[in-house]
Amino acid sequence: MTRSDLVEELAARFAQLTHRDAELAVKTVLDAMSDALVKGHRIEIRGFGSFSINRRPPRVGRNPRSGESVQIPEKRVPHFKPGKALREAVDAGTQALANSAENAAP
Repeated sequence: MTRSDLVEELAARFAQLTHRDAELAVKTVLDAMSDALVKGHRIEIRGFGSFSINRRPPRVGRNPRSGESVQIPEKRVPHFKPGKALREAVDAGTQALANSAENAAP
């Protein structure tokens, strides 16, 4: 699902929202989440999952072309951990797809 798909789904599900309002709502939520992560905060959405920042320590890497050692600096990267409800829903959907594929095979 892309950002545009999310806007379309929101506009379709809530008739009182215009397409522009739905687009603004999605942009506002995503911007707020991005700002919180940039500040180092953790985001928890019950039933969905949590976003946090992981620290990758500095390390020595190799340039694949020349083979020389390269110093890679420390990085902070976003990390998503799905919640229990989301994990179970995805697992149930995967099992349903597998079962329907087995039943469709001759």
